[in-house]
Amino acid sequence: MKPILLTLLCALGALAAGCATRGQVNPDVMQIATAPLTCANATECATWWQRAQQWVRTHSTYELQSATDTLIQTSGPGGGKRALAYQITKTPNDDGTATIGFAAHCDSSLGCKPNPWDAGAAFKQFVRTGVERAPAAATGRDAASVAH
Repeated sequence: MKPILLTLLCALGALAAGCATRGQVNPDVMQIATAPLTCANATECATWWQRAQQWVRTHSTYELQSATDTLIQTSGPGGGKRALAYQITKTPNDDGTATIGFAAHCDSSLGCKPNPWDAGAAFKQFVRTGVERAPAAATGRDAASVAH
């Protein structure tokens, strides 16, 4: 009787917590999302930073809380919501380049919408090219947060 009860409790707990495995992140999405985002010079960095602000304003459910030369941050997350909150940073490098960092997280045990990996890949592609990325096929994984 104990193995059945344990299995039932485990299954209910996984469903309630949203932690059931739903597959893996698409390797193409992972590659884009984890690739460094480093601009080569002041002109490119200014263009990319402007695109970063534009992307966050367009894609965030939360209000923009801060937008400086080195930080773009939304309010949130809160209240168990699945919407992503964003924190984008720009860090100058000694060689005149700069690295733009991306972090996204939500406050839901059911996972985030959109998936943070998909959001990171879409953000990085838009910042590099100025072109919106088509939504990825289901990645199968709702992560609670991602930073890269």
